[in-house]
Amino acid sequence: MEFLNHSLLFSDPIYRQTALTTLAIVFGSGLIVYLFRTQNYYFKGAWASIKSWLFVAPIMFVVFSFPNPAPLIVLTLMSVYGAKAFFQIMGMYHRNYFVIICYLGIYGLGVASYYNWVSLYNQLPIIVLGVSCLVPLLRDNYKRMIQYISITLLAFIFLGWSFMHLGLILNLEKGLYQIMYLVVLTEFCDNTNLAISRYFRSFRLFKRIDPKRTLGSTVVSVILTLALAGFMRWLLPDQGDKYWYTSGLVASLGGLLGDLVMTVVRRDAGVKIVGPFIIGRGDFLTRIDRLIFVAPIYYYVMVWIQ
Repeated sequence: MEFLNHSLLFSDPIYRQTALTTLAIVFGSGLIVYLFRTQNYYFKGAWASIKSWLFVAPIMFVVFSFPNPAPLIVLTLMSVYGAKAFFQIMGMYHRNYFVIICYLGIYGLGVASYYNWVSLYNQLPIIVLGVSCLVPLLRDNYKRMIQYISITLLAFIFLGWSFMHLGLILNLEKGLYQIMYLVVLTEFCDNTNLAISRYFRSFRLFKRIDPKRTLGSTVVSVILTLALAGFMRWLLPDQGDKYWYTSGLVASLGGLLGDLVMTVVRRDAGVKIVGPFIIGRGDFLTRIDRLIFVAPIYYYVMVWIQ
């Protein structure tokens, strides 16, 4: 009954302000990129990405307005779906035993997040590894089992343990607002980097992995993201400079790292996209890969600062 006693967050003026401001940023940036979409490939790619958020952002605010555990359930399902995409990319989705173990581990992370059992949360990776190691024994098979176990652990660490730190962030003061803050900053930084990279063609950071990323476009996108972090700092429990400045850096650099790591996985596997993501650029995993490093780094940095 406690669940039913909580009102929707739409009754909170801060939540309404956040929703309206975020949607204004999405639609405003979308309009700008739309007007320049025919200028070059980079604006076209940024527009494709923003189109997805024009559809998803309103739904996100409606779903997250429901009281706990609704937001945590959504995050857990997103984590499971991301792990599914990872297994498909690696050509391992048909290995049911390992996939189920990973899914059960993610559900365990959801339960641990709900009760704020941080100790159990951090023990689950070794539990998933131990259970995965039992599969070859139970099946009396050794062929490619080391590869399967390794991929299962990677899927669980990246799309489970790392991403589900968002569930732990929910337990922090104004946790839901901080999650929305991170999502806005990471998406803004990535799309800005992509849109302006044409004007900074020298000093490519990773020529073979992601040739679009240049030093100039990355620096400018980080600076603009920091400005947005300062503008939206009302979402943080403390609006001091060290909080929003640290948050902006973690969202910018951590998001870049997550995107690059998943690009390495895709290029090595020879798979670019696994299933559509409503409309726009990329798939579901493309939309959440920036958070796999942002979430744990942000959580532990904020806990340490506070």
